[in-house]
Amino acid sequence: MGDWFHRNIIEPGKLPLLLALLAFVVTFLVTRVITRLIRAGKGPFGNVKAGGLHIHHVVPGVVLTVVGGFAAVAGGRHGFGSSLAAVIFGVGAGLVLDEFALILHLDDVYWTEAGRKSVEMVVLTAALVGLMLIGFSPLGVDGLTDDQVQNRGAALGTIALNFLIALIALDKGKTRTAVFGVIIPVVALVGAIRLARPGSPWARRFYGRRPRARARAGLRAYRHDRRWASRGRRFQDWIGGRPDPAPPRDVR
Repeated sequence: MGDWFHRNIIEPGKLPLLLALLAFVVTFLVTRVITRLIRAGKGPFGNVKAGGLHIHHVVPGVVLTVVGGFAAVAGGRHGFGSSLAAVIFGVGAGLVLDEFALILHLDDVYWTEAGRKSVEMVVLTAALVGLMLIGFSPLGVDGLTDDQVQNRGAALGTIALNFLIALIALDKGKTRTAVFGVIIPVVALVGAIRLARPGSPWARRFYGRRPRARARAGLRAYRHDRRWASRGRRFQDWIGGRPDPAPPRDVR
């Protein structure tokens, strides 16, 4: 049965990656359900405290990630041990990235507008791991022939060029495009060719004396955000819960 599973369902060696992804997604979803129940004052759950100190779930997440990561390195990609290590790592990563915004801001911003970064990071991570699972290798060199694999120079050149294109997309303020472009080169190429977002390092460097390009970039960003930002926010609210409204500013 195990041999049939590996031959027909998943490539050999990728079972730990699948288990880690499933554990990661399930942990995030369960954690969000529990935190939303705590927020609403429902159910038997409550915040974990020790001596008056609120213990965020990122703390056990870091411990599990470290344990699972080192166990996975030591156990290889086959056998029960590697699968168990993958699950432990996935659970830990889910707990950590659910509070990514807290780590980024060094503040408890879980239910604020800034806390949306955690949901974005989890969705992005799950998507990237999913791409790797179905066959997209990092660095975009999964389609090389045997001759190209033997030619290390060509492979390194392909990797370097792909990273350069992804860095250009990142410099243009297109973080998601750059990250996905590491896996799928054409995505980074599109981001590198198109106009930079206003306020990005690229825009400040090259659009300062080009008012027409600056205006086109601003108009394009406005149209893009107007079309997609509200949909993205609704999706994030559905997954992670709606943030608390920002307190009114004291204008004097």
